Amino acid sequence: MGRDPEVAALGALVAGNVERALEALGGGADRPLLSAALRTYLAAAADGRVYDRPAAFTAFIRGGGNLRLYEAVSTALAERYDRLGVTSLLDIGCGDGRALAPALAQAGVAPAVTLVEPSRALLEAAHAALGREVTAHATDATTFAANLDQRFDLAESTFALHALPPEERTELLTALRGHVSHLVLAEFDVPGHPPGGPEHLTFLADTYEQGLTEYDDDRDLVAQGFLMPVLAGQLAPGARRSTWEQPATEWAEQLTACGYRDVTVEPLCDYWSSPAFLLTAAS
Repeated sequence: MGRDPEVAALGALVAGNVERALEALGGGADRPLLSAALRTYLAAAADGRVYDRPAAFTAFIRGGGNLRLYEAVSTALAERYDRLGVTSLLDIGCGDGRALAPALAQAGVAPAVTLVEPSRALLEAAHAALGREVTAHATDATTFAANLDQRFDLAESTFALHALPPEERTELLTALRGHVSHLVLAEFDVPGHPPGGPEHLTFLADTYEQGLTEYDDDRDLVAQGFLMPVLAGQLAPGARRSTWEQPATEWAEQLTACGYRDVTVEPLCDYWSSPAFLLTAAS
């Protein structure tokens, strides 16, 4: 097998050697979009922050395969609202309301809505997108759950809980269980490759190249403000990490271990990184 420059660069990041990663990217490229984006990002000595640039995140979720993804998510959420007769709804990590607003518009119920989102810019955008009165908390999910003193028919989180380390996620899910009747999560069913191993690095290189192909005018903004920080952050020692994804089976096992019951996993749609799924559970 010949040299794989992008996989070699990612391997150098795992070893904490940015100079070697840049050297690996200095020759030919098997994945030209990823090679150029990662080289630019590493040369800028960025610190791994991702949600401090809301414009990049907004461009990311409002382009590429996310258009079809969020349409599927919103439709599935609306169906859950109607099926469960939801009158009170908690959205954890609502972002700019990209999934929630269309779901509420499609639903046949009109629940009271509580939003939790640490980014004030995204929280304000979500409030504006909903166009209705909501209870909004500009805080992180763990802090919110630790002080929770009310109950909701449904708590939901769409592609947000993978941003929590597994132990913190377990703490959050356990704290929520006594305050919700049902829980719905939308996440990605990533393969369970050993972290930092050849299969894992090849998977990341291939999928991030595919993700970058889905953007045109906003590609640099999405790459430097979101995708490259997410990619590098999960590999480089000491980097600011923003994702701890896991296979769907492990999500189900984690919910069960936290005391949830009737845990079901249903496919949503294909996506450039991994297939998306919807997990539903009762407390």
